[in-house]
Amino acid sequence: MLIKMSLESFKSEKAKAGLLLIASPRFRDLGKDLSRGTYNDRKVTQVEEMVNSLDESINIVHPGIIYERNDLNRSMNLFITEKVDFIVAEFLSWAEDFNWVRFLRDIPDIPVLFVNMARESVTFDTTVDEDDFIDFLCAGNLVGSLEASGSVPRIKRKNVKIVMGSREEILEEILSFSRAAKVRSILRNSVFGLLSCYNDLMWSTYIDPYNFFTRVGPEIKFISYSALADEISNVTDKAAAEYQNELRSMYSVADDVADDKFLASVKASVGIAKLTERLGIDAMVFNDVDPAMFGLIGLRPGFYHPSLNSNNSVLVPEADMGAGTITYIMKLLTGKNINFIEPFHIEAANNTFAAGHAGPNDHNDPEFSSNVLIARDVRFAKTNYRYAGAPFAWNRFSPGLKTMAQFTENNGSFKIICSLVESLPGKHLFASYSHSIFRPEMEVKEMFAKILKIGATQHFAIADGDCRKELASVAEIMGFDFFEIA
Repeated sequence: MLIKMSLESFKSEKAKAGLLLIASPRFRDLGKDLSRGTYNDRKVTQVEEMVNSLDESINIVHPGIIYERNDLNRSMNLFITEKVDFIVAEFLSWAEDFNWVRFLRDIPDIPVLFVNMARESVTFDTTVDEDDFIDFLCAGNLVGSLEASGSVPRIKRKNVKIVMGSREEILEEILSFSRAAKVRSILRNSVFGLLSCYNDLMWSTYIDPYNFFTRVGPEIKFISYSALADEISNVTDKAAAEYQNELRSMYSVADDVADDKFLASVKASVGIAKLTERLGIDAMVFNDVDPAMFGLIGLRPGFYHPSLNSNNSVLVPEADMGAGTITYIMKLLTGKNINFIEPFHIEAANNTFAAGHAGPNDHNDPEFSSNVLIARDVRFAKTNYRYAGAPFAWNRFSPGLKTMAQFTENNGSFKIICSLVESLPGKHLFASYSHSIFRPEMEVKEMFAKILKIGATQHFAIADGDCRKELASVAEIMGFDFFEIA
């Protein structure tokens, strides 16, 4: 439990960035007694401005400007000790590249953002005056970066992203990269739960657990349905009634919902949330279509308990580990309510497609509580299971711009596919499925033709807003293939 509490705290912390700022010892003391100070004075001022602009958004580990080998060794040791999520590297001017090459060779597998600032203008016309000449040297970061760039492919260093831009654009890139690097760090410390097993309905969704652990990061716990049944039996009537009353206060309840089945669905939903928390699970991948689960428990839990969001955890159905991964990644990137869909059909005349999914789906966005109706799960209403027709939170997903993305395995490697779509407002349409009608930014048939040609599975996660840039950074620093459909 202490380990879990530590990870929950880690999830909420700002990303931690190490600064590797390389300058030339040959220039360091040039300019003594000049009005603008020495080369080093001017570089210190530049670095302070950079640190101050990032300090509110990122935890900065700044060991000082790198001039000598001892500076580099001290910096690398500090980055390792502080467990930085990523390193921002910059040549502050031309500089000897021995420190950079040693860094690329010796630093552990930590993502590096190699930034290159393009100046709008310079502070000198000529370099006849010594003061202007030193500013000319200070402005020479392009030659330093060009010299340094060749060592990245020669050493075959992975996890190095190179960006060029104004100082403002560079700061924006650092903040975007920081979110992706933080996700990488969290994934390497996370635990996924598979409850209870893969199913035989969709072979293409299977992910090799060993490859997943070594290449993506989370370890996997294999959890039995009996563990869930035991957890449900430990939910007190008081706890179940409290959550049921909370749901009644937030959402409308259909007239044909039986109260005993409502309470049973609530109790099972509390149980899976408690099991997730007790076992320290960050993404519970739930095989909710297994007849063995229905036979033992009598229903499919129908509600997405708010404690999952409080812990920055996720719950996904149908034993899809890939879908659990992209849902978790988008949760960490956005901090928002993430929904789980499979596209049903295209309506080409309207350039739309329908999509949604059965089972528990995150219905906890307070801004759109009117989109949720507590209704019977009619897919199982005519079965002989104990609580056949038990209700669930029938959610018409919130309207607005969404990022739609999926994560799959492909012959040992992994890939992310993503696109932008608009969720349209409207009434509830598809019984037993939380859902919406979506309109992509491009022609809908073209979008799905591109996805089919890449090779996909049917499950996607959707999140409010546009997080394609952060997903691309996650893919880049983790070695995933990335496909943006646009």
